[in-house]
Amino acid sequence: MMQKTNEEQSQQYRTVSLREILQAMPKVDLHRHLEGSLRLETLAEVAYEHGVDLPSYDIEELRPLVQMVEGDPYDFHLFLEKFKLLRRFYSSREAVERVAYEAVADAAADNVQYLELRFSPASLAMAQEFSLDEVTEWVIAAVNRAQRDHPITVGLIISILRDFGRQVAEEVTEIAIAYRNKGIVGLDLAGDEVHYPAKPFADLFCRAKEEGLGITVHAGEAMGPERVEEAINALEADRIGHGVRTIENSNVLQLVLRRGVTLEVCPTSNLQTGVVRGLGMHPLRDLYRLGVHVTLNTDDPSVSNTTLTDEYVVAVQSIGLTMTELKNIILNGIQAAFLPPRKKARLEKRMRQALGLAAPSRFRWRFWG
Repeated sequence: MMQKTNEEQSQQYRTVSLREILQAMPKVDLHRHLEGSLRLETLAEVAYEHGVDLPSYDIEELRPLVQMVEGDPYDFHLFLEKFKLLRRFYSSREAVERVAYEAVADAAADNVQYLELRFSPASLAMAQEFSLDEVTEWVIAAVNRAQRDHPITVGLIISILRDFGRQVAEEVTEIAIAYRNKGIVGLDLAGDEVHYPAKPFADLFCRAKEEGLGITVHAGEAMGPERVEEAINALEADRIGHGVRTIENSNVLQLVLRRGVTLEVCPTSNLQTGVVRGLGMHPLRDLYRLGVHVTLNTDDPSVSNTTLTDEYVVAVQSIGLTMTELKNIILNGIQAAFLPPRKKARLEKRMRQALGLAAPSRFRWRFWG
């Protein structure tokens, strides 16, 4: 038998990189914004086709207007500024459906098995004064089509933006409730938590919860743990978007632990918004080891120029999670998903097999819907 050459042996025993391992890993993303998931190529094409007035149609010249780039200060309000221009691109039904479809397709390409994609009907509607019902139906239709075409399951979360006012919030809540059996699984409060506290929206979220929707609230990001406490006690949040500043207050930390509230952590976004000064200082690992139900997510892939694989690399290389801890965090995402028990059990069984983990001795599911 001929001996293999050194090159053949090298190829056979090639070390697989960490990124390749994490890319192949099945994933769960519970915190991803549709409006922050536009492909830059699509953005330029939509702008050109529909006559959106821009300083340039060149992708590289558009990039710093809609994406955090080298040299940008890490600042919460600068991060939010990127969305002002993005909101101008929902100029037609075709544009809304294309962005929604591609957001799901891109997640599937990153081996995201379960995605909860959140969107603001008010933001999508404002460009051409579409109705909230119209844009919601367009997103649902596009996401359903993407699920048929790609190996991914998607739940949709409707976001209320704090700075759009009370009347819009009431209308958006009614939309979420009306479509809760057509793909909408939760209600979210997003936007500028510095200038707009959550408590004025409490009755809307309590009503949505009574109607069977999961509740997630952006809190403990630009503001401190007091906003996390407000979200849990006043809005009955099941999950907190970001919530990393929970660690600053032991009483709020104990509240999160006692209520079993899940934190939707997005490390790259947390760095870019100035919540943490460096990825090595991110509290994700400490929160996990204190017993908090943490998950790993992307937030706004196009604005942050990230993927969920990138977030996993950051979690291992920069934050210091072990592979076992990372797998447990993926399971946290399944357990916190706004899914009914049977679907959740099937998803966990499939994911455990793919991750090489043993089946649990008993299931403990939370139920929504």
